[in-house]
Formats: sequence, C-alpha cells, structure tokens
Amino acid sequence: MDYRESGVDIQVGRNFVEGIRDLVSQTRRPGMLGDLGGFGGLFELPSGYQQPVLVSGTDGVGTKLKIAQACDRHDTVGIDLVAMCVNDILTSGAEPLFFLDYIATGKLKPEQLTEVIKGISLGCQSAGCGLLGGETAEMPGFYGAGEYDLAGFAVGVVEKSLLLNGTQVKDGDAIVGLASSGLHSNGFSLVRKIIADKGFNWSDRPFKNLDKDGDLVDQTLGEICLTPTQIYVKPVLSALKSSLKIHGLAHITGGGIPENLPRCLGQGQVMEILPQSWEIPQIFQWLAEQGQVNQADMFDTFNMGIGMAVVIDPDDLEQTLAHFTSYDIKSWHIGWVRTSLFPSAPKSI
Repeated sequence: MDYRESGVDIQVGRNFVEGIRDLVSQTRRPGMLGDLGGFGGLFELPSGYQQPVLVSGTDGVGTKLKIAQACDRHDTVGIDLVAMCVNDILTSGAEPLFFLDYIATGKLKPEQLTEVIKGISLGCQSAGCGLLGGETAEMPGFYGAGEYDLAGFAVGVVEKSLLLNGTQVKDGDAIVGLASSGLHSNGFSLVRKIIADKGFNWSDRPFKNLDKDGDLVDQTLGEICLTPTQIYVKPVLSALKSSLKIHGLAHITGGGIPENLPRCLGQGQVMEILPQSWEIPQIFQWLAEQGQVNQADMFDTFNMGIGMAVVIDPDDLEQTLAHFTSYDIKSWHIGWVRTSLFPSAPKSI
C-alpha cells in the first residue's frame, strides 16, 4: 500500500500549492517577508508606532458552506472567511496586516478549492491585508466527497493610545448602523431548515415577481444566500484616521444586534435602538414569514440588515453618515448610548 491508496495524493497537493501561488502574490503588502512554502509566514511590524498592539481574530463560515457545496459554487465563501475575521479585529481600531487560512477536505479537488482561494485572495485585497500562508489538510473518511471546511486567522495592529475598548463611549453618543450585504455568515442552520422544511430548492426564485427595482429579482435562493459578507475595513479605517470622533465599533454577527452592540460599551451603559430607523432587507422578512420566526428570534439570529455599528460623538452624526455614503455603503442613525440607572446591571438593549 501507499498513501495514495489510502485516499491522499501528495503530488496533487503539491500541484495545488503551485497553482495558487499567483493568487497569494496578489495580496502582497508592505511588511510581508519570504514567499509561499515556508514552515511559517513572516511579517515585519510597520514603523511609526510608539506602542503597537497586535489584535488577532479567528472565525469560520459555518454551515453556509453546505449551501456552497450544494450549489457547487465556491468563489464567495473565501471572501466570507476573510470578512468574518478582519471585521472582528477592526472593532478594536486595528488595521489588518495578514491572514492565514486552514482548509480541510475529504479529497482535494484543485478546481473547487482554487475557487475558494480566489475568494480569500479577493477578501484580503479588499481588507488590505496579506495572505501570509495556510494549510490544506486532506482527510479521507472524515469529510464526505466534495465536502470541505474553512477556518481563518487574522492579525492587525493599532496604536495602544487609539485602541477602542469601551472606555471612550459616552452617554448620549449616537449609533450609526452600516448596511449588511445580506445574511453574511450567520444563522444558516436556521436558513437551511426553513428552506428544507418548506420544500424549496436552492435554484428556486421566490422573488421573481418583484418589480424591476426589487433587489432580489431574478436571483435564486442559492445566489442570495451566497452573497459574500461585506468587508468594512477601508471605509472604517478611513473614518478612524479622519477628524470624526469614533468611540466604539461592533461587528454584528452571531447573536445579532442584541448580543453584539453591547460588547463595545462601557460599564453601566445600554443601547437605545430606534425602531424602523433602517431598511431591513427583504430576505429577512421572507425567512420570518416562511419559518414563522418571531421578531425576537430573528434579531437574536441574524444581522437584520446592519453589519457593523459605529458609536460616535453626536456632533459628528451627519458627517459620519456622509462619510460612509461616499464609500457607497448605506448607513442610518439607529440609536443612542444611554447610562443605566443601575450601574451594576448587565449590558443589554
């Protein structure tokens, strides 16, 4: 016997690494040292920092991968993988420096996984970080045919004096919500259950009867669900470097607005959310109707149209909205920071 007979072809793996070399090189940025293929990726800290703080984050794409594999479309989940990591470390005010990926599969299919790497490369370029390295594990018997899983790891840097940690947030600060691109990468176990229980297929077009201005016209359920997660790095970093007084950031992921917004608050502070202050995308309304999901569960599961929240000085509200409009990102004033009457009370909305 040999390794190939057990289901692992080493030469296919070698060829795959060589085949993605150009995709990796497209993400090069200052600070990256060495080349693809070493035991460890090398990155030199940028100059100009007095007290640089490294911020790290790791995440995956979850069961959204099941939809990509069912639709045999793999070019967007790599963007999701990068987005979920870099948006997280961005909330500390950190600039993403580099990214690492881990791909595990039952059998390495170069064409399939090259599409995944294309998405990772595009995501890194959008976030301005380098794809420093990764690992591809072929695990026959652990994953089924055509199945794979993804994990991502991002590292960024921020000046210690500019680190966003909740202490800057003040009573009366305004909350600006930045539009999500759709479902992003959370809640897909519920999405898949609703689709299956109601007898829909990923190729169905439930919104085909909308008028020509409908956002979801002519899109299949698979295409809608595989819309990649919005990467907010460049517009938010630009805002942080401007004169806008940004006091906090929250990435709206699993747990939705109720769980994630309070994470950027200080002790004894709560969020007052303004009902109907933003546009909830139609896909969320459709899922609620089809699955008979109550409003509280919808807000606890999905981002409901807000992918990132920005806590700012109220005097900068209009300028902040205009800033994100200039980046073609819809934004709304969705609430206020308030001081709780009971300082020992848990943070909540």
